[in-house]
Amino acid sequence: MINQTAGGLNRLAESTSPYLQQHAGNPVDWWPWCDEALTLARQQDRPILLSIGYSACHWCHVMAHESFEDPATAEVMNRLFVNIKVDREERPDLDKIYQTAHQLLARRAGGWPLTVFLTPTDLKPFFAGTYFPPEPRHGLPAFTGLLEGIAQAYHEQRDAIATQNASLMEALEQLQPVPAASIPDAAPLEGARRQLASSFDRTHGGFGQAPKFPHPANLEFLLRHWAATVAHPDADDQPDGDPNTTPNGPAADGDVKALHMALFTLERMIRGGVNDQLGGGFCRYSVDDQWMIPHFEKMLYDNGPLLALCCDAWQITADPLFHDAACATADWVLAEMQAPEGGYYSALDADSEGEEGKFYVWTPSEVAAMLEPDEYALIAPLYGLDQPPNFEGRWHLHGYRTLAEVAAEQGIAEERAQDLLRQARTKLLAARAGRARPGRDEKVLTAWNALMIKAMARAGRVLGRPDYLASAERALDFIRKTLWRDGRLLASYKDGTAHLMAYLDDHAFLLDALLELLQTRWRRDDLDWAMALADLLLAQFHDAERGGFHFIAADHEALIQRPKPLGDEAMPSGNGIAAQALQRLGHLLGEPRYLQATEGTLRLAAESMQRIPYAHASLLAALDEHLQPPETLVIRGPADQLPAWQAAAQRGYRPRRLVLAIPAQQADLPGALGDLVPGDTTRAYRCWGTRCEAPLETIEALAEA
Repeated sequence: MINQTAGGLNRLAESTSPYLQQHAGNPVDWWPWCDEALTLARQQDRPILLSIGYSACHWCHVMAHESFEDPATAEVMNRLFVNIKVDREERPDLDKIYQTAHQLLARRAGGWPLTVFLTPTDLKPFFAGTYFPPEPRHGLPAFTGLLEGIAQAYHEQRDAIATQNASLMEALEQLQPVPAASIPDAAPLEGARRQLASSFDRTHGGFGQAPKFPHPANLEFLLRHWAATVAHPDADDQPDGDPNTTPNGPAADGDVKALHMALFTLERMIRGGVNDQLGGGFCRYSVDDQWMIPHFEKMLYDNGPLLALCCDAWQITADPLFHDAACATADWVLAEMQAPEGGYYSALDADSEGEEGKFYVWTPSEVAAMLEPDEYALIAPLYGLDQPPNFEGRWHLHGYRTLAEVAAEQGIAEERAQDLLRQARTKLLAARAGRARPGRDEKVLTAWNALMIKAMARAGRVLGRPDYLASAERALDFIRKTLWRDGRLLASYKDGTAHLMAYLDDHAFLLDALLELLQTRWRRDDLDWAMALADLLLAQFHDAERGGFHFIAADHEALIQRPKPLGDEAMPSGNGIAAQALQRLGHLLGEPRYLQATEGTLRLAAESMQRIPYAHASLLAALDEHLQPPETLVIRGPADQLPAWQAAAQRGYRPRRLVLAIPAQQADLPGALGDLVPGDTTRAYRCWGTRCEAPLETIEALAEA
């Protein structure tokens, strides 16, 4: 019998997850993942139907409407299975394990909604799929027929299922990486560069064909690669015919093809429909090659790295396109994604009023009615309102032309065109604000917040925006106050409840964000917290024997696997970011434990980096800085003199430079930092790994260096 509240809601109504709460009114007798549900399945000898999704997922909504809201389907589910609903954003551990199992069982990539059937005694999957329709179509079986068949197979084919499960567990074990005898040389770095060039879309930017994802880790790799080659004008593989040029001419040196691939891709995303041309913020991915029509959900974890990339591109080029895109993204975060308590919300839904993208699309007639004739005349060719509809009979704004091109064609000054565009955007944004808004997932996730904290701190420094830095600090302080308990980190917060032991990504991304903040302004408490997180990584996640970091902690709930993910996915690899951050902190403090953990991770990932280098951009950054230790600048002096010195040290794009400006009165610094003492006046210590030069005693000497 279904467990329902007086209001007709099932037990998911008590969850903190907006995704689970979306299913609280289903007639399905849903359980959250919990010991009670797992025990019930064992006692009743019923297989588990595990359904994993997230609140902004369009096809999750479709399957919910077609099947989970249908009483007849729910009756079959309730009779034959113990049904468990999981938010993949709160439980990425379960999602990672069962997505991998799906790939092995179904022999194709997974996705969401993920539908997995588990044996109750050991939680091993024996059948898996993603979306299933209510009736047979597109080569997929009807969901209810599938349910009947799966239940029958479970009760009648136990031996075959046991044999398959044994093979599956053996395959999962074989997927675990094996450490190499040594750390690779620079070959994987060059290999990734070649692989990205071979799949680069010269016409529209990006890599490969639709659907196109932003892959910010790969774009960052290309920018870092270019910066490393700037001193070498004879770099191989110069661009064929169309070298990228920028206002201050950075492409005059180095591997300009790598620079072009990154900047051109970022530019096309910024001008495309995947970027919200009115309200700021990037959508999840594009369904076409042109970056025109996205899946409309906006995820915090995409927008953090993309904001940081826009800041980097602005530093390299001084092109207002990147500056404006960075500001638009950060302003969207401030306006829509930061909770009053300080943390950042997770996502905006793709759907509103039951339709994907409805909030964002227009018709030319309604736009023309809102604008002055000269405003409409400008934006119609700019955004394609003069072309056929591009989204289900309506128009989604996409940069078909540049503003300079349209202004030239219409014989108006570019400054006047910018004014007209600003006026038109303001009016359209005000009109859009009156529409039914997409749902907002108001979970605060530690890992995703860390990605945005890092980006907002960088935006505050690079763009000269104290409000962005203040936003980052508010979010960090919220995590410290709410999700840091008795020396341990928690993963998720909503509605006054912080829970779930944090994962590898939470610790690694937060450590990385703290290092970024320390480069923006000095707080001793942040350095102490960074060291505590680094020690937690070693104590709870590090595999001292084989190298690398497990995704779940040593004292985490026992699951069928304890994976060590190495490749970048939608977010950067936790192993890659942990290796980068620990290596930098290890050099800064002279702490060999952190450096040794990075070395072990690079040995563990050696085969993967050599086989598919472009899929491991985060680990490649750690490898790069292992092969050539990054430059560390520590400035000591009176607090009123530090900003000028810090600005001189951080001028330009310097991805391999770590700068800390520490007031002279700060005493008792840990490790090697304690040796970098202040002088009679401000001074800067310049180090590479374990090698340091004599301190620079004037700001002129620092600027020259």
